[in-house]
Amino acid sequence: MDTKLLHLMHLVSPALPVGAYAYSQGQEYAVESNWLKEPGALSGWIAGLLKYSLGRLDIPVLQRAYCAWQEGDTAALNDWNNFIRANRETSELLLEDEQLGLALKRLLSSLNIKGAELALEAPPSFVIYFALAGVRWQISQHDLMQGFAWSWLENQVAAATKTVPLGQTQAQQLLCELLELIPAVCDLAAELTDEQLGIGLPALAIASSRHERQYSRLFRS
Repeated sequence: MDTKLLHLMHLVSPALPVGAYAYSQGQEYAVESNWLKEPGALSGWIAGLLKYSLGRLDIPVLQRAYCAWQEGDTAALNDWNNFIRANRETSELLLEDEQLGLALKRLLSSLNIKGAELALEAPPSFVIYFALAGVRWQISQHDLMQGFAWSWLENQVAAATKTVPLGQTQAQQLLCELLELIPAVCDLAAELTDEQLGIGLPALAIASSRHERQYSRLFRS
């Protein structure tokens, strides 16, 4: 029985108990500060993060972590985990990644996934254990990368339903618009060399750093 697709659906489900729903990645501050009030601004914000944050960092590192798990290369896992941590530009973005990574590690351990017990040099990034789940459940790299991007996108749109706020129909329209970007983002991510990885999104860093001290907020980041 082929359960690869079912396992992927399990992994990207918003019901996965890792707490991803608690984070907006600076979106809450951007909305509160009226950065995203113009027509199309919210779509442009999310699309920009998808292309130039996930597509240039998380997704290509996910691909490399997938290969490292396949090869049992602990040194490479540590290197890529340290690399992605170093690219988190604010304390809350780093804390988010650590907390999601540790939550996924605990979940995979409870499911008896081989390798989940591995102790890395630093708290794990979410993508490191997302890659492990993909390897153990024999989900292809291509499908895992697209699933990761979809899961992130769904969380961003869900956050927008609370911060903007968006109605449910508007949210679905936004999802349908932005999911069209995912294949190209993943294809480009797969072609990047190690030297091309990394991000530089000043607005994200500013929004996240200011959100850390925002007086009233719904989200942790």
